[in-house]
Parts: sequence; C-alpha cells; structure tokens
Amino acid sequence: MKIAASDYDGTLFRNDTIAAADAQGVHRWREAGHLFGVVTGRDYGMLAPQLRHYGIESDYAVCNNGGLICKADGTPLWQGRIPLQTLAEMVREPGVRRSFHFAFSAADKTYLYHEREGSWISREAKQWDFTIVPITEQDIMSLPQIHQFSLGYPDPSESAEVSEILNARYGDVIHAYPNRCSLDITPKGISKEQGIRKLIELMGWSSPEIYTIGDEINDLPMIEAFGGFTVDTARDAIKAKARGVYAGVGAMLEANI
Repeated sequence: MKIAASDYDGTLFRNDTIAAADAQGVHRWREAGHLFGVVTGRDYGMLAPQLRHYGIESDYAVCNNGGLICKADGTPLWQGRIPLQTLAEMVREPGVRRSFHFAFSAADKTYLYHEREGSWISREAKQWDFTIVPITEQDIMSLPQIHQFSLGYPDPSESAEVSEILNARYGDVIHAYPNRCSLDITPKGISKEQGIRKLIELMGWSSPEIYTIGDEINDLPMIEAFGGFTVDTARDAIKAKARGVYAGVGAMLEANI
C-alpha cells in the first residue's frame, strides 16, 4: 500500500491555485490504487471547499498540523486538546497581541477574535463558505475542545520570533510552528509526522509506504521521518532536509507510482 501525504499551502496550493499538472498527478496516483491526502496547518473547513473547487479527491485529511484527523468525508476520527487555561494565558503575551487575529480551531468550526487589518481569516471564510464564530476574550474558558491556536503576522521573522518565545514559556504544554507569516500552536507532541502515524493506526493500515512532500518548517517532521520530498519553490533550508526536489506534487506522485 502506498500513501501520499502532501502539505497544502506552498506545496499543493501555490501562486493562489492548484496547478492542472498537480491535480492530474493526484488523479493518476489514486487511479493506480494508491491513497492520497493533505496534511496541513489549515482547519478542515478551510481546506475541503478548495479541494472540491480544484477537483482534488482525497482519502483522508490530517489538519491543524496533526491536531485533527478526518476521514475522506470530513468525519473527525481524532483530535488533540490545548488546555483552555493555557490559551487564556497565551493571548496576554505581548508578541501574541501583535497578531492579526486569534483563531481557535475546534473539530467543526473556527472561533475568532482580535481580528484586525491584515487578517485573512474572515476574507477566506466568505470566499470559501466555512464557519467562523466570533467570540471575545471572556469566552475562551467556555470554548469546546480546541486543538490549534493560530496567529498571523506581516513578516515571517515575527512569526519565528514569537514561536521561540511561546515554545520557551509554554513548551511543556504546546508547540508553536512558524509557517511563513502564520504561527500555528498545537498541543505538545502533535506534529504532521505524529498525525500520519496516528492516521495509520486509526485506519489499521499495515506497513504502508509513505510519500510525504512539503515546503516549510512545519513539514520537516514528516519529511524527515518518512524520507520525504519538497518542491522547487521551497527554501534551501528545507531542500537540504528532503530526499528529493520536484517541480510539484504531481511530478512527485507520477515518479513514484
């Protein structure tokens, strides 16, 4: 059994689109009897409408950097948990307050507050019709199970800086993954590698061959664990960790059918 696991933003979705060659590669891969899914920092509700729009069929989704695992139809199989008290403390951090938004991911919706100019959350919600629930800081302790807390900054360096601060102060409970201008905060022990391994366990797949591809720091756990690949638009630091570099997801899939 062969299972392909592709990052979304910057890997499958580049230059604000999914290239026809990549969509065709996914189709041929699945037509050959192999499985394909997206392993992303996005919420499922932010991912699924775009996959449908571009005609991408998948067999699973690992969302929120491993924090949420879904079946092909979006049914949640498993999700992690960030303590609400930790969330309430983190939103008061000065570096966190500089974010464009505070987005809290539950299994079926995204809770949002502190949104200001520069944020892309509400814009994408309107464009792709996914559920956003506005809240206030006082609502944090009443939220349902939250498996990711997402921030956004004008420059990748700021995302990286805040990730270091949060990992130093809250690293016994969470891990903060910088992803370009985004900063995704998950429960400790959660990663794209862990998400893939948990998916295999939940689905009962026996000794599958895993083909991963991604382009950023939050993709490194799955790239390094499974001897994965990257795309030619990735930074040199990511290329140095990958087994190979391809022009796109489609090219990687077709080379490994």
